[in-house]
Amino acid sequence: MRISIGCDHSALELKTKLIEYLKECGHEIIDKGTYTKDSCDYTDYGYQVAKSIQNHEVERGIVICSTGIGMSIIANKVKRVRCALVYTADAARLTREHNDTNCLALGAKYTDVSSAKEIVSIWLNTPYSNQERHDRRINKIKQYEEEEK
Repeated sequence: MRISIGCDHSALELKTKLIEYLKECGHEIIDKGTYTKDSCDYTDYGYQVAKSIQNHEVERGIVICSTGIGMSIIANKVKRVRCALVYTADAARLTREHNDTNCLALGAKYTDVSSAKEIVSIWLNTPYSNQERHDRRINKIKQYEEEEK
């Protein structure tokens, strides 16, 4: 799978470890930055990852900052991106099954490398459930996005 990943300065170490892990799993990674621990704005990198999803450059995206909150907010500003902030393996599974998310936000301050790998693995390998009730809700999200033009 082609995956775009981006972080701010606070999450560089976690991003680096996840890139190694994802490559070991056979995924193709597009690293949108940041590449140093110099202070930067998470918005720049989260937006680039989200745009790569919107433009079909990748199938999925992962955004990481200290809490994951800011990254999830900026990613969700991009049309056709459904980003979920996830701290547990169960939430990773549910956000795929119920919401068909295409972007995952992680908080480096609250997620260790081992937990992040587990969350990412479950998120990448869990299919959308295709249940009518979830389809209906996702279609409403898409409709609301169109109204916001």
